[in-house]
Amino acid sequence: MRIPSLTTPARRVGAGLAAALAVAVSAAGLVASGALERSVVARDVETPLSAEALRGLAPRGAKVAAAADCFACHTARGGAPWAGGLPLETPFGTIHATNISPSPQGIGGWSRADFHRALRDGIAPGGRHLYPAMPYTSYRGLTPEDVDALYAYLMTRAPVAVENRANTLAFPFDQRWTLAAWNLLSLPATVAAPDPGRSPLWNRGRYVADALGHCGECHTPRTVIQAMRPDAVYRGATIEGVEAPDITPTGLAQMGFTPHGLRDFMRTGLSAQGGATHQMFDVVHFSTQHMDEADLTALSAYLFDRDALPAEPETPVAATPAAIPAPVAARGRASYAGLCAGCHGGAGEGIPHVSVPLRTNAAMRVAGAGGLLRAILVGLPAQRFPGNERMEAMPPFAALIDDAALADLATWMRAEWGGQSQAVTPDEVARQRAGLRADASH
Repeated sequence: MRIPSLTTPARRVGAGLAAALAVAVSAAGLVASGALERSVVARDVETPLSAEALRGLAPRGAKVAAAADCFACHTARGGAPWAGGLPLETPFGTIHATNISPSPQGIGGWSRADFHRALRDGIAPGGRHLYPAMPYTSYRGLTPEDVDALYAYLMTRAPVAVENRANTLAFPFDQRWTLAAWNLLSLPATVAAPDPGRSPLWNRGRYVADALGHCGECHTPRTVIQAMRPDAVYRGATIEGVEAPDITPTGLAQMGFTPHGLRDFMRTGLSAQGGATHQMFDVVHFSTQHMDEADLTALSAYLFDRDALPAEPETPVAATPAAIPAPVAARGRASYAGLCAGCHGGAGEGIPHVSVPLRTNAAMRVAGAGGLLRAILVGLPAQRFPGNERMEAMPPFAALIDDAALADLATWMRAEWGGQSQAVTPDEVARQRAGLRADASH
């Protein structure tokens, strides 16, 4: 029997597929080999720092560590300092923060150059790629001097012999070599230079916000590959089910912040716009309350895109109440009187040292109602703030109010105090409940 031969077009298609496969394999190998990586680490960090230099730099490193908020992620709640273990939930699974104490389980064997490459290139000793849950895309902008100081501070902490916890990521996200491709697409090739057209205060603020404080990691929406969207810097995102609001100048003004007010909020965690909650409470608790006043001023100036803060504090622009259907307003007002007014006051004015005001609260003025709904459904823990200030716990109301009534309550509060005319729907409340139940089951 004669076996029919392939036609010429078929041969061409087969040859084309083989060539494409070869190119893809070669490209993957090239990426995985690290040949396309773009390091911003200079070779002079190959020279080790002396013990005396480490001791001298450590105090400055303590300030860098606070501004970079290292403790919040690298110390599990109730765990040993710097020993890692904190779970970080991502769309692809759970990543656990690692031990960065100077122990064999941590970074005890890391050289100065190893540390620089990890922080600024995202590559640990042995060529192991770090997951971008560690914000090396932002830390890439750190100065070598600050990285040296941070290294000195960490290497002079007490070593903690705690093994790192394994990540639980699904395939192919558990393949670290794939991060070489992510870096090629998402890691900036260069570091931003100071803008000569702006003031030193603005430039310092940019460094504090973009690099040290890595504010964009939470407040910037992500692309499909979870890189920060360069066209939407600071326009707000959702992190682990909690809204990180828009902190562009427009977004901050919409929430009722002023430059002086934002600076004070970052120092104390409290303002007329409410108290820091969820991840932002940790940011204030572990990081911004320890910043120098000059850096807080610079941070606020940059986020408001000012070259200097006004000589006198500005008055926040009050929200104008929005019109909503009278029956919705009546039902919402009645729910507020029955459930909320006892702690937050009949007019939403709050009670000092007990509860924050609601009539000037940013949660009423942001675009989404998710944060407000979440707080009402699950409550908030009692929190201690800098300066011996505190707020009492807010109990959960999930069992006391149904979806329709909560939708009316949220709609009325956001219209009355936030000027938001868009109604919160029962379906939106139901989705919040479902999301919270799913979180609780994990």
